[in-house]
Amino acid sequence: CTCPKNKRTTNCTSIPGSPGSPSTCRCTSIGSQVSVSCDTLTSKCLLMKAEMAGLKSGRGSRPKHAYVDNDGIYDPDCENSGIFKARQCNGTSCWCVNTAGARRTEKSDTDLQCSELVRTSWIIIEAKHGERTAVDASRLMETIKNEFKKRYLLDPKYISEVVYEDPYITIELKQNVSQKSREDVDIANVAYYFEKDVKGDSVIQNDMLHINISGKPLKFDHALIYYIDEKPPEFSMKRLTAGVIAVIVVVILAIVAGIVVLVITRKRRGKYEKSEAKEMNEMQRELNP
Repeated sequence: CTCPKNKRTTNCTSIPGSPGSPSTCRCTSIGSQVSVSCDTLTSKCLLMKAEMAGLKSGRGSRPKHAYVDNDGIYDPDCENSGIFKARQCNGTSCWCVNTAGARRTEKSDTDLQCSELVRTSWIIIEAKHGERTAVDASRLMETIKNEFKKRYLLDPKYISEVVYEDPYITIELKQNVSQKSREDVDIANVAYYFEKDVKGDSVIQNDMLHINISGKPLKFDHALIYYIDEKPPEFSMKRLTAGVIAVIVVVILAIVAGIVVLVITRKRRGKYEKSEAKEMNEMQRELNP
């Protein structure tokens, strides 16, 4: 058998189902040797590990519009269940991540401890569609829900909002841990599948993302993913870049300089007023001997 929801697998085996039930396909995820079910989405952690394994071996080519950001692509440590381990390391430093694998603390030394894997319960996808006539906003929500259900197996109830501001489309996914059942796909995995589709590097076997509204295809140029966790991140001022720090220093110096000028001006004004009062007193005595 083959794995329709994950092309980065190998050693696929058909598992007979119970009487009256169809057989299922299980495959080994490349790079981790973890067995995954092909009836659902593979976790983002295992997909990232498979992607890194492919890049290291030179297997395949990078998509035309692929890019590497500061933390977006790294070789993650995954639990046997496929989820991210709370602590990730690159050999020289370690950091804590959320369930989407996004860094939520400063990078520190290897002694760093992460007490828990904080859940990402709210994801905002900002996508921009290519050149075409304006999208029928009244049909957009229904179309997105149907396509995400069909392609990513996401229950429509987890799509809380779809907003259209030509040419931008914002899709909000919300899924608290109390809402998610064992069978539900995780919104972090859905967002990653969508992101790979937009970049032209689809994880799904022999299939590309196709969305049609009013009979016209809706193609996305790019997508930005924002993660909101159930607990706030733990970044500090150390994360500020040198440029931002320089701007802050300049502003502080400008404020201090302004205060100094104000104090000097007031002092001079006070001396002037005292001198003026003294001269007036002397003139008054001369007029009234």
